Amino acid sequence: MTLGRIHSFESMGLVDGPGVRSVVFLQGCRLRCQYCHNPDTWSMTGRNVQEMSAEELVKKLSRFKSYYGKKGGVTFSGGEPLLQKDFLLEVLPLCRKAGIHTCLDTAGCGIGGYEEILAYTDLVILDIKHYTGEGYAQVTGREIDETNRFLAAVQKMNVPMWIRHVVVPGLTDGDSHLNGLKNYVHTLKNVERVELLPYHVLGVPKYEKLGISYPLEGVAPKDPESLTDWQEIMNDQKEREK
Repeated sequence: MTLGRIHSFESMGLVDGPGVRSVVFLQGCRLRCQYCHNPDTWSMTGRNVQEMSAEELVKKLSRFKSYYGKKGGVTFSGGEPLLQKDFLLEVLPLCRKAGIHTCLDTAGCGIGGYEEILAYTDLVILDIKHYTGEGYAQVTGREIDETNRFLAAVQKMNVPMWIRHVVVPGLTDGDSHLNGLKNYVHTLKNVERVELLPYHVLGVPKYEKLGISYPLEGVAPKDPESLTDWQEIMNDQKEREK
């Protein structure tokens, strides 16, 4: 039995997958994204982390099944949920047995075992940090290889995907960049939707509390309305078929 290391739990999430969802934020992440708003999830141990078995968690999730309806379920987020491979390999099959829709909200930077994990995953929300190796390294501080391995597994297993991309002024914005993102997404199959997330600074106080320097100090939040046109272009089916 593997105990999952859980950072936090949200019982009625509305933005982390279809329908009403429970969101399980797992502890640990190898990436150091410049705009990360949850630096408290980086360490595999962290502060006030709750350990829970797969059986205990599914029992807890089952109490919310009446709220999930036909579309809802559970989303495993983080941190990076793929770092807790053994726990996912225990909890995901139990979720399926219990009739709970499963989603992974991930950057794709785990420790392998992807096809085994994806066999029990109904939806992947993939956070694309950048579509080039150079840009990915600039944003995250790591190479893109592991994320590419995960993405290849998702494509092989034909798991539906939602794509997310954080748009940061001076880092991942501008028409040229977003057009490149659009072209990259068009090379992927089973993409059901694309979400452009405007950069915000809500996580800055966490850096101050942890005594960590914030990499994007002074960068203003992105106006959500400035992304309206690009959001429509990204989800235009005719555009995808070009």
